[in-house]
Amino acid sequence: MVERVIIDCDPGIDDAIALLLAFASPGIEILGITAVAGNIPLRLTEANARRICEIGGRTDLKVFAGCGRPLLYSARDGAAAFHGADGLGDTHLPEPTMPLQEQHAVNFIIDRVRAAPGAITIAVLGPMTNLAAALAMAPDIADKIKRLVFMGGAAFCPGNVTAHAEFNFWFDPHAANAILASKIPKVMLGLDVTSNAIITPERIHRLRRSGPTGNLSARMLAYYTEAGSASLHDPCVTAYLIKPELFSGIEAFCEVEVQSQLTIGQSVAAVSKRDLAGRDPNCLVITRCDSDGLFGLLEARLATLN
Repeated sequence: MVERVIIDCDPGIDDAIALLLAFASPGIEILGITAVAGNIPLRLTEANARRICEIGGRTDLKVFAGCGRPLLYSARDGAAAFHGADGLGDTHLPEPTMPLQEQHAVNFIIDRVRAAPGAITIAVLGPMTNLAAALAMAPDIADKIKRLVFMGGAAFCPGNVTAHAEFNFWFDPHAANAILASKIPKVMLGLDVTSNAIITPERIHRLRRSGPTGNLSARMLAYYTEAGSASLHDPCVTAYLIKPELFSGIEAFCEVEVQSQLTIGQSVAAVSKRDLAGRDPNCLVITRCDSDGLFGLLEARLATLN
């Protein structure tokens, strides 16, 4: 069965590799790519999304620029220290030639979901600002989205930007909390699982040998690890869409802390009967992955793009 997907992202090294993995997977039909501010500013994320489309031979795809700031914060520090000034490990790829679409990403999401109710999966790789804005403008689409598969949160482990918060949830906690409160079926691939997907020198070496696209991915991942990030985050979302049997998790009721400045962006997950207190789980929290299978899938698929 082909999965029809809108990919919402903030490329970003790991977003770029997640996109390339999607391009190399016939079981994923990409309906559009929406960009948001996050790892780096919007002007770079939307341009990088187009660069990656060109590298992956997918200039047929359409890229839409979305929200340039979180819902309630006027500005938020990104993660350029991990992704480079250009967001792609300072690889200095050429300016994209494919056009940026004129329609705003939020309007695109609303229109596509309404046009195919129950048929479209939203894959979110960055902060959830675009999707939260779409739900605020068009609450009816919550019942029309097939499911949401996203990278974000740290339900049962420490954060990576603060002691409590994962980056995507920290960047726009109000958006994340609004989405978790929605009735959209959700699969969460946060730090609980991505911390198992360790980027090792051997895995980088194997990617480098898989062809030009794999070599570029290896260069970006080498920068990423040297900057201090050792886990492959966003490609876990794409891999879950392709091969969910690589993953396992637990049903939970998840919320996001939005008031305390000490713990803003923290994932709060209830799994026990006592903690659920009569509430039904609202999210499948992925906690384990076959990391060898994940990197093997990435290596094999990227080799097909050359």
